[in-house]
Amino acid sequence: MKRALITGITGQDGSYLAEHLLDLGYEVHGLVRRVALEDPARRFTRIEHILDRLTLHPASLESYPSIFHIFSKNKFDECYHLAAQSFVAESFADGFSTMNTNINGTHYVLAALRELSPDCRFYFAGSSEMFGKVHEVPQNENTSFHPRSPYGISKVAGFDLTRNYREAYGMYCASGILFNHESPRRGYEFVTRKITSTVARIKTGLATELYLGNLDAKRDWGHAADYVRAIYLMLQQPEPDDYVVASGETHSVREFCELAFAEVGLNYLDYVKIDPKLQRPSEVELLIGNATKAKSKLGWNPTRTFLDLIKEMVQSDLEAAMQESGRQASYQ
Repeated sequence: MKRALITGITGQDGSYLAEHLLDLGYEVHGLVRRVALEDPARRFTRIEHILDRLTLHPASLESYPSIFHIFSKNKFDECYHLAAQSFVAESFADGFSTMNTNINGTHYVLAALRELSPDCRFYFAGSSEMFGKVHEVPQNENTSFHPRSPYGISKVAGFDLTRNYREAYGMYCASGILFNHESPRRGYEFVTRKITSTVARIKTGLATELYLGNLDAKRDWGHAADYVRAIYLMLQQPEPDDYVVASGETHSVREFCELAFAEVGLNYLDYVKIDPKLQRPSEVELLIGNATKAKSKLGWNPTRTFLDLIKEMVQSDLEAAMQESGRQASYQ
């Protein structure tokens, strides 16, 4: 039985990847903050249905000794490094902690693996935000990086660290440059979930307006459950490499709004308000990925469309909002 460690197992991607690996017969371990173990009801919502099949280890990405300790006590066949401060807006508000967590955390994991488990296969979660002010459309593995946020910069550094460990030490280190991927498990701070959850709350009378920043920003959106399959496949190849994972389609935030509101029979123009404070200091206007390499070498293809994604997210949030509305009504 193969043994895998997932950093960021409590997040959207980590939860879907854990499910996928368990279905494949893996022994799945997760690295979590100690505070999460002290508050499982709130911190483990995405993995509560599989908690009894996981082994969790308390550690901090900001502490090399804690990372080193995990690898000194356990041998893993694969390590999926997904944990990061991944909210772009927060990286502008607190660039120091974003850099510390994302760059040092990646370096600590790589360094510990090199010292204790050099044969463990390592995956680094890159991001389309590394392309930033894009130099070509669509973006592929050879497109140069021009990040436009502290988050994007930290991911470029992590990507370079991963490649350096592969080239300098001969370790199996692969990076996935994943374009935006969403699901009902997406955090509420991200624009897609902010939209679908607020649509549901407006429909059920729990909210009246939705405040957003740049409606014209364009992204390449896919489903997280599809994308974790690509992550897994990257570590199953004979040689490590880097892959873009994307739908190959681009849609604006405005279009996402329009379709999400239409799902519940509403017109987004009646509810969406622009808040200048939500504009980024430097915007990434257009992202669209070319996943030809992943499709040809990994045999990967997405199974859900853009509209499928929106429908699933809105329906999930609508069910939650109806339950909340019902609870409020019972208290009145």
